[in-house]
This record gives sequence, C-alpha cells and structure tokens, in this order.
Amino acid sequence: MKKKIALAGAVLAGGAILGSYAVAQEQLPTHLKELLELGMHPGHTFMDEGRDVFHNLKGPNGKTCASCHGQDGAGINGKLNLQGAYARMPRYYEDIGKVADIDLRILSCMTKYMGFDKNDKEFMKKFNKWNGPYRVPLATYVASLSNGMKINVKLEHPEEKEMYKLGEKLWFMRVGARDFSCGICHTVLAGKRIRLQGLPNPVKAKVYTHWPAYRFGSDRMWTMEDRVRSCYKAYFLYVNKWDEKKDWVKKPPPYSEWVIALELYMKHAANGGTIEVPGLLR
Repeated sequence: MKKKIALAGAVLAGGAILGSYAVAQEQLPTHLKELLELGMHPGHTFMDEGRDVFHNLKGPNGKTCASCHGQDGAGINGKLNLQGAYARMPRYYEDIGKVADIDLRILSCMTKYMGFDKNDKEFMKKFNKWNGPYRVPLATYVASLSNGMKINVKLEHPEEKEMYKLGEKLWFMRVGARDFSCGICHTVLAGKRIRLQGLPNPVKAKVYTHWPAYRFGSDRMWTMEDRVRSCYKAYFLYVNKWDEKKDWVKKPPPYSEWVIALELYMKHAANGGTIEVPGLLR
C-alpha cells in the first residue's frame, strides 16, 4: 500500500438514507410510494438479475459463481458459503493478497476462477459499467444473501488495520480546489441539507446497512464504490490526469485502495447494524 497519498476522502452526499417509512413518505415520488405499498421494490429487479447471472453465467472455463458457492450461495460441502459474507466485507483475502470490497471480490472471482480476462477490454467495459450485466447485479444479489444479519467487519489482518487507518485519514483530509473533505459534509454538517437533500452521518447512522442501494434520481442501483467515486467527480474539482502530488484530485480508478479504504472505515463504523439490501435512496 502506498504510504503517501494526497487524496481527499469522498463526500457521500447522495441524499439521506430512506431507512424509515416517514422519511420515505417525505422524499419518495408518488409512483415509488405506490410500488412500495404493493410490496414492490425497484431494486429487486437488479437483485433478481444478479441471481440469474450467479447461477447461469458461465465463464470461459465453463464455471459459474454457483460452481464454487453452491445454489443460492449456500456453499458446497460446508465451504465457500456466501450467506453472511457481505457482512464481513471489506476484508483481506489470502487468495488475492489484498483487502477487497464486494466489487473487487467479484472481479477477482470472475478472472481468477471463471476464466475471464482482465486484459479483455470488452469484458472490463461491461464489468465496470453502472448498467453493465455483471458487477452491480451480482453485488446486489450477493449482498442480499446477508440480509437480516449484523455487520461484523473485523480488523485482524495487518493489511486491514493499515487500510482502516488510511480510510480514517482520508475521511478528514481537506484537499482539492474547494478544500473539502468527507467529514465537512458528513460529520460537521450532518443533519443539514445540500441541494435540498439531507446530509446523513454514515459513521454514526450506520448507513452502510442499506448498500448497495437503488437511487431513484438516477434510476439505477449503486454500490458504495460507485457512490464514493461519484462524489469525487461531483464535489471536488479535479484534473484529467491523475497526480497524487497535486491538491487537485481526480476521480479515482475503480477498485483502488483509496476507495476501499473509505468503504472499510464506514463499514466498520456500521458494525452491529442489520443489513437490509437493496436500499432506496434519492
């Protein structure tokens, strides 16, 4: 892991988590209120799509996700059970030698065990896209396998401890042309509004319990990695060329340690919260 990073934590200003019916009633459009009253959640479409990909998409070597993890992720002969796995992520994985969030873990599985190629531009384009057929649906489905379970992120491996310290540092680091940090919006100004949207406190409010989440403002599902990277683009002025030595910051690349460090910091703070995926956000 790099020791010196001139990079601010992302500002996660995407609207308050709709964790209560009262808040949902205040912010949800009428058609979504009607759907929820009928027991229909728009995010379930992505979850169902992910279930189909999990069981039916075969990699170049003929394996599916279920080949290793069993029907509905229940494991095979007591091994590789995914039920509850999301509750412990991000964490260090021996097989890839790094701390991974759910996005990176899925990519690693597809390339290491299913035979997909990271150097295949067409595959990576599909994988990285918000509306692509792999990453977000799979992340939503796999995360849903931990619904009802308590978040329990541990900091046992040295890499996990180092990554957590980095995430805490980035959360409060003020850099960029606007001299911004995550903590300005989500610690100092938590509870106030920005662009008519409530500013949650992801650390105290354990908002990670509702991610991945469907954002009706964009009509798509987001993982926390999407949210963090989007905040860099939306709330910091940045240059087109990555240069960590400058105060101007750029939207970090997918699956980078800066993003995962912030995720680990927030997810660890959510320990004890009950997972309810998919979430529903403005």
